[in-house]
Amino acid sequence: MPAKTTEKGKTIDAVWSGTWVAERLGVRLEEAGDPGSPRLDELLGLALRRNPKRAHLLVSQVLGKHVPQSPRAVYAAGHGLGERVRALLGDETADAVVLGYAETATGLGHCVADGLGAAPYLHSTRRPVPGVEPAGGFEEAHSHATSHLLLPQDPKLLAGSGPLVLVDDEFSTGNTVLNTIRDLHARHPRRHYVVVALVDMRSPADRERLTAFAAEIGARVDLIALASGTVHLPEGVLAKGQALVEEYEGRGAAGPAPAPASAAAPAGRIVLDWPAGVPDGGRHGFTPEHRARLEAALPALARQLADALGAGPGRVLVLGNEELMYAPLRLATVLEESGAAAEVRFSTTTRSPVLAVDDPGYAIRSRLVFPAHDAPADGPGDRYAYNVAGAGFDTVVAVVDSHGDTAALHGPDGLLARLAPHAGRVLLALVPSYVPEPSHDDSCDRREPIMPEPILPEPLRGPAFSSYAPQDCGWLLQDLSDVSLEAPTEEREEAIQAGGAHYAESLPVEYQPSPRYQELYRSALTASAARMARAVGTVTETVLAERSPSPVLVSLARAGTPVGVLMRRWAQHRHGLDLPHYAVSIVRGRGIDPNALRWLAAHHDPSDVVFVDGWTGKGAITRELAEALREFPGFDPEIVVLADPGSCVSTYGTREDFLIPSACLNSTVSGLISRTVLRSDLVGPADFHGAKFYRELAGADVSTAFVDTVAARFDEVAEAVDAEVKELLAADRTPTWEGWAAVERISEEYGIHDVNLVKPGVGETTRVLLRRVPWKILAQRGAGADLDHVRLLAEQRGVPVEEVDGLPYTCVGLIHPRFTRGATGADGKAVTSK
Repeated sequence: MPAKTTEKGKTIDAVWSGTWVAERLGVRLEEAGDPGSPRLDELLGLALRRNPKRAHLLVSQVLGKHVPQSPRAVYAAGHGLGERVRALLGDETADAVVLGYAETATGLGHCVADGLGAAPYLHSTRRPVPGVEPAGGFEEAHSHATSHLLLPQDPKLLAGSGPLVLVDDEFSTGNTVLNTIRDLHARHPRRHYVVVALVDMRSPADRERLTAFAAEIGARVDLIALASGTVHLPEGVLAKGQALVEEYEGRGAAGPAPAPASAAAPAGRIVLDWPAGVPDGGRHGFTPEHRARLEAALPALARQLADALGAGPGRVLVLGNEELMYAPLRLATVLEESGAAAEVRFSTTTRSPVLAVDDPGYAIRSRLVFPAHDAPADGPGDRYAYNVAGAGFDTVVAVVDSHGDTAALHGPDGLLARLAPHAGRVLLALVPSYVPEPSHDDSCDRREPIMPEPILPEPLRGPAFSSYAPQDCGWLLQDLSDVSLEAPTEEREEAIQAGGAHYAESLPVEYQPSPRYQELYRSALTASAARMARAVGTVTETVLAERSPSPVLVSLARAGTPVGVLMRRWAQHRHGLDLPHYAVSIVRGRGIDPNALRWLAAHHDPSDVVFVDGWTGKGAITRELAEALREFPGFDPEIVVLADPGSCVSTYGTREDFLIPSACLNSTVSGLISRTVLRSDLVGPADFHGAKFYRELAGADVSTAFVDTVAARFDEVAEAVDAEVKELLAADRTPTWEGWAAVERISEEYGIHDVNLVKPGVGETTRVLLRRVPWKILAQRGAGADLDHVRLLAEQRGVPVEEVDGLPYTCVGLIHPRFTRGATGADGKAVTSK
């Protein structure tokens, strides 16, 4: 298949689109010489990306992601691979399940499943869906966004023993596939796995590793690819590649510059008559019955699309959207076969940032940049459409699911506006987002369906539950104090990894501070009490000015609870307000307690509710809360925090990463309350999440003393707070998420390749040292007393502290799965070794 490129409406033969990179960096593709296979340079081009671990990017000519291609060619590549898998499996085909990888291979995996014919299909996703409990999750080391979730509507889909077919666009090291098989094999062992990719580019060592892994688990692992070979990387290629990226990004070499959006007509709009009950893709599973119904509906969908395009649409690009690849591909295929357009090409948008260079020998000629428009769970960010600008398309059909049909899509810098200057016409085609029905299979460990109006108890209060005064906090929790939930760290983490347990199903043994550490805590509190008081005042006054004159404070237990108590104290001291304050549970991977939200909505105006936390690290809980609240309209999803070093929120006391003394301790500074617990045998559909009250630790409790010490400084900081709030209210406080970017960089620079194992900020680093088995601590060079307690804990645990320059946080804690089983990933479960 010769490589093609399109310029000014003409399709012409082109040089291999890897020459630009090859000539400058000496990168070359080495063929495996398989008889009958396409040549690698017929399937691949080369581009560069900003990645400290691997600068080059293999750009597929037949994937339909970065390079617009004939949809029939894209579909044929995947379907043909599926036919080869069917021939390999023979009679086993009837029991096979196909699993594709988000976002790049969602459409490819679908096509492979079509080639098998009778196999159901599921693809991983980065879009959590409220009410759908993950059936698994894994990490992708080299991806721009590493965490994958598996969200089948039918929990039995991955529970069989038949062959599992795993589909990715390329097989480079094998890490992602090994992570997936390891996770799923521990739950439901199989005898046979088949790995499918467009190209197999593994090194000999990687091939041996897969062979050894198959022997270790006692399963057969086959691999099928269109072509195979290796990538030759000369010495120093990483540094040279990074230098090239910096040079060309500095020049603004992103292909043709976008014209003003006003230069083109506004986008048209069509809602496709998608067959009812057929999913828009494989996010929750796609069965052979779904496939048959879609095939029957495709001719009518093609006619509807052709009618909307009208006569003579010219050269048409059908543009899918990130994970939504298969539906637009099939629409493009039938449109191409109908002859309704002079030419049809297919590609999709992506979240992966790649350098664009307008050179015929480079695979990514142009780049359009626009903001994410589907409220992604990992926060806002840029998205990209490659090789669209300057390609001479007369019409672009942007296919989006209804979940992504938001104001951001239609905004002045949104996707539609970015496309408009580069086509005579833009048409938005909407596919309804598929929302699965809750499972009623009682044998499966899935979240219960939302129950209508459960009878909920009143909040727990001290002194019966917690050491705070009853007016300081009402706990929307159930008391599990009499239940044995604690386990030593290693035993607990073994259960998480081996049995698929969730971190919220048990409790770590509470850390008992040494006398030396307690003295450090007292010194830290004395030194930072005024700074704390100022941050408390600033965030409280900002809330009163912008959110509500009578807010209902709802802290996220337990790190947010001391802050909520202090905010309540400030409002009472300065304004005579008696603000209600409650603490609720939020669990990574499972969301906020829905019954707590129902109680709040029944007793208060949801618009007055302000969610409070201690600090931001990467912003994981910020994103978790925003996603969870989609089911509960009326609540403001933006969290407020004392310290926002990650720049994840717009309401905060400070963005400095300083020592919040309450982060030094656990329950003894949080009302003697444990971390929250969510376990199906303890928490029913009408129950609040659980927690324990550690009455036996009363002799070491400093919860009230901590609050009193900070509140005693309110008067001396009042004038500074007033001045600071006045400046903040006039400032641009839009979150930049720079902390997330720094975490990604650190993850790659230190060879971790997993952002879940990087814990930024003083608070998160302290948690690493108290609850995990850390690898090392990065400290900002010259950091002073803020890190005394971190240095002491690190010394006690034999953890090295490395001083570094250019760190946006005061410190960062690093966990590595080779040294601990305590890290948790996107689904709140264990991250396994790479």
